[in-house]
Amino acid sequence: MPRGTIDVAELPGPLDLQATVESGQSYLWDREDGEMYERTAASGGDAWYWTTVRIDGEPEVIRARQADGRLHWDGSVDAEPILRRLLGLGDDLPAIRETAPADDVVRSAYDAYWGMRIVRDPPFPTLIAFICSAQMRVGRIHGMQQALRREYGERVTFDGRTYHAFPTPEALADASEADLRDLNLGYRAPYVQRSAELVADGAAHPDEARGREYEAAREYLTQFVGVGEKVADCVLLFSLGYLQAVPLDTWIRTTIEEYYPDCDRGNYADTSRAIRETLGGEYAGYTQTYLFHYLRSGGE
Repeated sequence: MPRGTIDVAELPGPLDLQATVESGQSYLWDREDGEMYERTAASGGDAWYWTTVRIDGEPEVIRARQADGRLHWDGSVDAEPILRRLLGLGDDLPAIRETAPADDVVRSAYDAYWGMRIVRDPPFPTLIAFICSAQMRVGRIHGMQQALRREYGERVTFDGRTYHAFPTPEALADASEADLRDLNLGYRAPYVQRSAELVADGAAHPDEARGREYEAAREYLTQFVGVGEKVADCVLLFSLGYLQAVPLDTWIRTTIEEYYPDCDRGNYADTSRAIRETLGGEYAGYTQTYLFHYLRSGGE
């Protein structure tokens, strides 16, 4: 069984694994103890987390735990290079923080969750997860993804336990709207099924947004059913590495109203440009994610 460790002291900046995977930016990880998203101010824990990835189309299990200054991992595949990508371990956090505005709320957010990194989750599962995110609490969104895994994902046995991979586009495209509604997806059920159908049929794939100019990439993603500008920004930020993306959800709009009112331009595109510039330009999505987790968890 492949296993190993990554010395956190050798990374460009600290790591907080719990804040990274329990901050509302990823719904594709789960805790071995079943307590994912049970704590609002998630930070600094030492639980085991797991997720699945596809290597040459085959599902593989990866597990990780932070303890004693190291990131411990095991899995059905050599997970170190995959974890370095998935968890943004190459991101230079001190340099990124230098680009953020020097105001009190930003400083408090970074101090509270210092070491939280931006994930790079696989594109298709990320697309589905954020289609499900509309008007939902983070725990409910995560629960939907676990339900999709159990119902439509392949079983993967690892270390004596059975895990479920995230479903393929074909599996979700073949699901009926009624069956998806039975998993508590509600009105999102046809969005999930029809977006999966686009990918399964080869008409579009969220990964094809990669490499485009930022706003063109956002526009490309809005062709998927149930994907507006906010969901598109989430996919760009938390999967495709567009670290300048700032999803304008309820929390961030409230943040703009309270702390950055001059950025409100009355429409998504112009407000997005203004808040990106204010929060640091190239790395604005990092500052946005720290603010989101901090304010959602009761800061300020």
